[in-house]
Amino acid sequence: MPRFLTMVRIDENNVPEEGFSPEMGQRMGALLEEITKAGVMLDTAGLTPTAQGTRVTWSGGKLSYTDGPFTETKEVIGGYSITQCKDMAEAVEWAKRFLQVHDENFTVTCEVRQIDED
Repeated sequence: MPRFLTMVRIDENNVPEEGFSPEMGQRMGALLEEITKAGVMLDTAGLTPTAQGTRVTWSGGKLSYTDGPFTETKEVIGGYSITQCKDMAEAVEWAKRFLQVHDENFTVTCEVRQIDED
């Protein structure tokens, strides 16, 4: 069965100051329990802010390093999940359900990609 990487994209500058509501936490917990019991979820986590990250770039035969935050970037990967689904349609359905548990004051995008296992 194919595996899928879902990258959760956020705009770090527009994350609600108050964070998520207790109700959203309950909805998220219920969804994570459901997807885990279904045997679909292999791994998931949120990521620390870009201010705590470093980019390593290879260009022109040289390495360069840039410490965060990355102000020129509007959207960053704020978390991920690795799922094992029967097909892309099922992986997208789980991503949709993940997005829908968020409070309305959040703007979140999921990019779902199949892991190349050839």
